[in-house]
Amino acid sequence: MDLTAQKAALRKKAFTARAEAFERASVSDANVALLAEIGPAEGKVIAAYMAMRTELDPTLAMRALAEANRICVPVIEANGQPLRFREWRPGCRMVDGPFGARVPENGDWLEPEIVVAPLVAFDRGCNRLGYGGGFYDRTLEGLRAKRPTRAIGFAYAAQELEGLVVEPTDQLLDAVVTEAGVFRP
Repeated sequence: MDLTAQKAALRKKAFTARAEAFERASVSDANVALLAEIGPAEGKVIAAYMAMRTELDPTLAMRALAEANRICVPVIEANGQPLRFREWRPGCRMVDGPFGARVPENGDWLEPEIVVAPLVAFDRGCNRLGYGGGFYDRTLEGLRAKRPTRAIGFAYAAQELEGLVVEPTDQLLDAVVTEAGVFRP
């Protein structure tokens, strides 16, 4: 089986597990764990995301972090390009962006030093399986080339899978936070 087929099979399995976890897992517990993993933060630029479908929703943590930090969310500008990040504030006007993600209608473009990333699956080594577009891998590679950038996966514990296919372009996460605990490589 080639890499594309292997990843497709893993994604299918992970999407099923994520949908089941979406119905029963504690979003609140996961957000508390995310805040603990980020730690005391003041004056930082932190990227998170607007949850789609059955993704674990980081909005509770985003609201708490926005009190002393600048929060931004990803904007997809084109296939094959890294993400850009637009400033988000609680209550800001949101519009539909590419691929169905909600994005702020306006706001500053920011460069995060901490990135909270959604994912389809992860393993205990903090490898991340995304949706297949390579957006986060390209983005993290570019950010990390400029300065240290923490990347934290945010997912349900049920999304942990063994046997993830890891390619040279895949960016390792510094941690994966779930409602059941934190994984580090």
